[in-house]
Amino acid sequence: MVNDYDWVNWTIIKKSISASPARNILYKKAKGTIFIGLDDDAHPISNDFINSVSNCFNKDPNLGIIAFQEVRGLYESDKAALQSSKQLKSHYTTDFVGCGFAIKKKVYNQTNGFPIWMDIYQEESAVAIEVLNLGYTILYQPEIKVNHRIDVDLRKKRGRNYYRFQRQLKNSINFYIVYYKAPLKKIVKVLWHNFMKYALKDWKYFRFYFTAVFKTILGLPKVLKYRKPVNLETIKLKTNLQGLRY
Repeated sequence: MVNDYDWVNWTIIKKSISASPARNILYKKAKGTIFIGLDDDAHPISNDFINSVSNCFNKDPNLGIIAFQEVRGLYESDKAALQSSKQLKSHYTTDFVGCGFAIKKKVYNQTNGFPIWMDIYQEESAVAIEVLNLGYTILYQPEIKVNHRIDVDLRKKRGRNYYRFQRQLKNSINFYIVYYKAPLKKIVKVLWHNFMKYALKDWKYFRFYFTAVFKTILGLPKVLKYRKPVNLETIKLKTNLQGLRY
């Protein structure tokens, strides 16, 4: 693949380090004034994509991140994918999805970047809360669209995703430990919710639940090194803003 696409600036790492640490490395090497983030199974489908992103940032100097509309599914063409997209209104929000977003370089460089204390799932939330804490905004702009080429029907048939469950639970707890001044209430809430909704109803979820808790405790000394609580105003803003449509 490297030889076939010699126009790509490849970074080769012999050991797998997972999504968030990999992004942390790659974004340090990125050039330009705007970083556009896409998953390997996602691509832009809206017209005049790059200019639309640039225009959004030019109109609002305080804008830090643009979250795109994610159109999920496998389609015969981009036109078919666009026809399946939704007509939604833009709004300021609290988060973004890693499969399709844009962030100003100068804003990203003021954050700690994608966290190296997370592996995969919810790393976007870490960047998002740091951007909000810096005083910048996050705009959900559904007119800018990406096709996330996932087999929706296959995912439904597969049902439960234990791998994702374990990592999201661990990362959720660590998120509150790092960014909240008083995280205990939030941690208890997320533990209770996941125990009652998942662990009590499925043996595998039960096992992965306690695996996540054990790994969180084991990794606590490392995570505490990155603890840097955000302002209370940022937490209030995060609570009051409209959530992102997934």
